[in-house]
Amino acid sequence: MAEYIIKTKKGEWEVVCGLEVHCQIISNSKIFSGASTNFGDMPNNNVAFLDAGMPGLLPTLNEMCVKQAVKTGLGLNAKINNYSEFARKNYFYADLPLGYQISQFEYPIVGEGGITIDLDDGAAKEIGIERLHIEQDAGKSIHDIDPDKTFIDFNRAGVGLMEIVSKPDFRSPEEAGAYLYKLRSIVRYLGTCDGNMDEGSMRCDVNVSVRPFGSSEFRTRCEMKNVNSVRFVMQAIEAEAKRQVEVYENGGTIEQETRHFDPVAGVTKKMRKKEFAHDYRYFPEPDLLPLVLDDKFVENIKKEMPELPDVKKKRLIEELGLTPYDAKVICESREVADFFETAARGVDAKKVANWLIGDFFGMLNKKGLEIKNSPVKPEDLGKLVDLISKDVISGKIAKEVFEIMSETGESPEKIVEEKGLKQETDVAAINAIIDELIINHPNEAAAYKGGRNNLLGFFVGQVLKRTQGKANPAVVNKMVAEKLG
Repeated sequence: MAEYIIKTKKGEWEVVCGLEVHCQIISNSKIFSGASTNFGDMPNNNVAFLDAGMPGLLPTLNEMCVKQAVKTGLGLNAKINNYSEFARKNYFYADLPLGYQISQFEYPIVGEGGITIDLDDGAAKEIGIERLHIEQDAGKSIHDIDPDKTFIDFNRAGVGLMEIVSKPDFRSPEEAGAYLYKLRSIVRYLGTCDGNMDEGSMRCDVNVSVRPFGSSEFRTRCEMKNVNSVRFVMQAIEAEAKRQVEVYENGGTIEQETRHFDPVAGVTKKMRKKEFAHDYRYFPEPDLLPLVLDDKFVENIKKEMPELPDVKKKRLIEELGLTPYDAKVICESREVADFFETAARGVDAKKVANWLIGDFFGMLNKKGLEIKNSPVKPEDLGKLVDLISKDVISGKIAKEVFEIMSETGESPEKIVEEKGLKQETDVAAINAIIDELIINHPNEAAAYKGGRNNLLGFFVGQVLKRTQGKANPAVVNKMVAEKLG
């Protein structure tokens, strides 16, 4: 595993980073009210009286949000706590109509766990999970409609959130990026969060500190709030780490504060002094009883768990012979993995993987499509590979067939039959063509026999040209070589 070290004229520094990832829970209604969670509706359209902070209303816990949190905890190999409590986190902000956030503090629903991340150099690293707790989201402040006013959309207020807190185990921007990709893959496999960072349903708070390389101390950290892309998280870590190194080397000290990452300027800027837990005046939520889960409740959720990325990747390597790289790419998305397994049923899985990662992904990218909207069905991709394996069509012809499939959605068999694209398998006819070519090109034939082996390609190319590419290149290559002696 390559070490990430910030080197200056004065020394070497190591980054220490932890992430707090907020994942919106997939549920039809909010965590404490019956208002819709549908994204993209008109502003302030999905707001119950409770979400708007009207007095005299009591929260009612959404059971689906609890199930989704437990399922996520199991996916993170974490301890599910049978007893947890809700707490009030008190702070004032315009998009928090209650004046507090119903969250969990001392007793979260999920305890310690961990996930394995895969790095670009092939190394793997275990990242610890400190806790997962559930809470309600705040509204959304909109600053770019009017130069003098801030608008508030409360549609998001009260939507269920899972806050997943990592241990300070990251030592590079690359590790943080790999963790976010893996975490997003897991919650999408589970169906507990859609992971769309551009829509705000997955957001990240980044905690960064630095220390002299080789030291074991934990120094003062700063936090960047609500970073909304993996790329920006990685950039924020690098920018903040370099800033802190510069401060230390100039004799300054780092204050614990909340900062904002500006992706355009590539720098972090101070927002406010960082709050401590006591600043939020946490106390037990008086309107909600403690949450008590029995073992049967958790066991029933375990039975619903899908095969997760790491397990699926291992199986595809061991059972279907995929390379670790191919398996990693395919298993990052549950939709892609399901598509692949359907396409590879009964045919050469490695060849299907090559087509999927190459021509198929290229087609989706070119058309700007998600895999669920692909014009090429998984069964048809498998059939295309089977036609190649059975020498019905050549690899070159297959690319032409795939192009037609991507435009029409038709099956490869139908296209091959209607277009007359089957490979020429008449050995006698191919032999006749080779004999004719040798007669018509005596100088080239003599030169080949004299040692110019590269002329074999000339004769093979001529045969393929005469058969309009329908002859099997490998078969033609062998037949020409035999004819020329």
